[in-house]
Amino acid sequence: MDLPVDEWKSYLLQKWASLPTSVQVTISTAETLRDIFLHSYSLLQPEDELFLKRLSKGYLVGKDSDAPLFYREEGNKKFQEKDYTGAAVLYSKGVSHSRPNTEDMSLCYANRSAALFHLGQYETCLKDINRAQTHGYPERLQPKIMLRKAECLVALGRLQEASQTISDLQRNFTATAALADVRPQTLQRNLHHLKMKVQEKDNLTETFPAALAKTLEDAALREENEQLSSASSSIGLCVDPLKGRYLVATKDILPGELLVKEDAFVSVLNPEELPPPPHGLDSKWDTRVTNGDLYCHRCLKHTLATVPCDRCSYAKYCSQECLQQAWELYHRTECPLGGLLLTLGVFCHIALRLTLLVGFEDVRKIITKLCDKISNKDICLPESNNQVKTLNYGLGESEKNGNIVETPIPGCDINGKYENNYNAVFNLLPHTENHSPEHKFLCALCVSALCRQLQAASLQAIPTERSVNSSQLKAAVTPELCPDVTIWGVAMLRHMLQLQCNAQAMTTIQHTGSKGSIVTDSRQVRLATGIFPVISLLNHSCSPNTSVSFISTVATIRASQRIRKGQEILHCYGEPSLHTAVLPFSDRKGRGDTTSKPPGPHKSRMGVAERQQKLRSQYFFDCTCPACQTEAHRMAAGPRWEAFCCNGCGAPVQGDDVLRCGSRSCAESAVSRDQLVSRLQDLQQQVGVAQKLLRDGELGDWQKSATHLQRSLRVVEVRHGPSSVEMGHELFKLAQIFFNGFAVPEALSTIRKAEEVLSLHCGPWDDEIQELQKMKSCLLDLPPTPVGPAV
Repeated sequence: MDLPVDEWKSYLLQKWASLPTSVQVTISTAETLRDIFLHSYSLLQPEDELFLKRLSKGYLVGKDSDAPLFYREEGNKKFQEKDYTGAAVLYSKGVSHSRPNTEDMSLCYANRSAALFHLGQYETCLKDINRAQTHGYPERLQPKIMLRKAECLVALGRLQEASQTISDLQRNFTATAALADVRPQTLQRNLHHLKMKVQEKDNLTETFPAALAKTLEDAALREENEQLSSASSSIGLCVDPLKGRYLVATKDILPGELLVKEDAFVSVLNPEELPPPPHGLDSKWDTRVTNGDLYCHRCLKHTLATVPCDRCSYAKYCSQECLQQAWELYHRTECPLGGLLLTLGVFCHIALRLTLLVGFEDVRKIITKLCDKISNKDICLPESNNQVKTLNYGLGESEKNGNIVETPIPGCDINGKYENNYNAVFNLLPHTENHSPEHKFLCALCVSALCRQLQAASLQAIPTERSVNSSQLKAAVTPELCPDVTIWGVAMLRHMLQLQCNAQAMTTIQHTGSKGSIVTDSRQVRLATGIFPVISLLNHSCSPNTSVSFISTVATIRASQRIRKGQEILHCYGEPSLHTAVLPFSDRKGRGDTTSKPPGPHKSRMGVAERQQKLRSQYFFDCTCPACQTEAHRMAAGPRWEAFCCNGCGAPVQGDDVLRCGSRSCAESAVSRDQLVSRLQDLQQQVGVAQKLLRDGELGDWQKSATHLQRSLRVVEVRHGPSSVEMGHELFKLAQIFFNGFAVPEALSTIRKAEEVLSLHCGPWDDEIQELQKMKSCLLDLPPTPVGPAV
């Protein structure tokens, strides 16, 4: 997903292995990214491009005139089954394959409006009705859609508009009824029913949901940082010769405090890698739902009513506004390259989008100003020197006096401010010297192939106001590579290498389990990949003091514990933990989904050896955080049972047959290994029973289910801690069980605990916190009637 598809990756690695040793040495010892790119570019042969082209054709990213009817019929089946969400998604697939201003598009929009109406999404339904009419909805079907429009307006309390729509229908009733696929009697009856509804609601006023405004208000930083954009005044930026740039607390920070709220400088929706379709599926169109069907490809907003690109079937957006912005900023270049970008992987896609967002001229200025003035060859920044030369302007600003100035911290402007701009992005380290020669060759060949395609596409594929002139482009297709295209290729190669250590997995909550289950099962999956210059300043710890969460393209960092003034702000690198509790005994197999990644190198999820291996291979460093140092000392001291902690103080117990608390100040008595193993096996069994009950929805005996889950909570607490995000998710499940069992006092108590824990890691807009608040509101309206003994 991040790197190219396996077929292209294997092809390039075989090509590398077949190169003469002298060529491999030349690339391996190249001193600059420019040299790596040029040597690799010269090795890209026509047969390589043909193979890549065949792979790219495997992705159905164009319009298919036969697909709309197929998806509309499949959507109709879901609609008849009253699976309106499934129907809406299938109608959306039909929309994405339809040409603008055709009956196919209008019918798909109209059918989707019906599904959205049944889901209670009246505003979105109205938008789809307008879209259907804009794209030529048949006159014979107009009464159907106008009735639906009036129903929506009534439901929204927009009674004057509803009355006008009804009047228009009545005035044209004779003409329309004769043409309609609706019986005149049915139309008349529905009109009468609507008029009665309007009269009943005549005294109502229109209300607008304030959820979005509330979300933005809750997510606001209390006081902006003058040195760091997107950060609170509670943190400061420092630099050290050994650990580079890092963030520290400038005052005491309380748990749950918002420290960073940063919009991604660039983000790309991750294509979901689905398993092969079921055996016997003879259709070339896939009816399975992916994140690409549910989220805007620009702002990552969740929506059932996507608006597709007019030219391709892959890119979909939440609104016409997002579509237009994406087209102007980057998609008009990316659109004809859809299959190629899916083949080359997300990192290559981000590298291209970065250069398109910034604009060729600004990229060229940054690189030429930073290159060696004598040879004009060194387009690779020094990576071990704090005093580096950086431009004194940010993205979108003009050059100040045309000078290069010295600044003590890479990425800062002349005034010492670090902002979310291209200057900061460019100064993220690519770790060129740490990547293997094979990896650098692979990335350089991917970028080279992309440059060739951009050259071939000429001016039609590149934004005119930000592109090189036509004479340069014509020169670029000759064997001698145009210098300007070289700069573009080198910039993309730098960004592609940066991403391994600096890309941020942007996650969302995905609900799983059977329909109708009264207990929600969910997991955290990777939705997109983005670059956040400020968040990239945070160093790693296997026992971090912050948590990250996402809403749309905005990432927020919150303190997960008290942080004293002068302490470093730390987070855990790598993928986040699964949203459901990652129990030490849980079965993680059989998901059939590659967007769920292994958890990050956190002390509660990996042993020290596994963490060190992951950090060394991906991030090129050995972790020396307190958690790793403590575990290393304990391992050197002799065998111990890492799964067990002292009942008294919570410190790990040590020993062989008899285990004792490692803390000298603790008076807890020793316990035998056999005793603890027996207790562990019992808890393991209880966890299994609880998971089966939750999975199967067998909650008739809610008290029994709650008892099992409470016992599993002990395992989660020992493994992850009482204030961990895993503990919060398990408390959320327990609250659902109490709620559905009408155990009001127990439910309210559990809801309070779950809210306290989840608030440390997520903002108030988090789905589970919102659900907890709804449950609490509902329960407070009920009398606290006891139902059996408390558990």
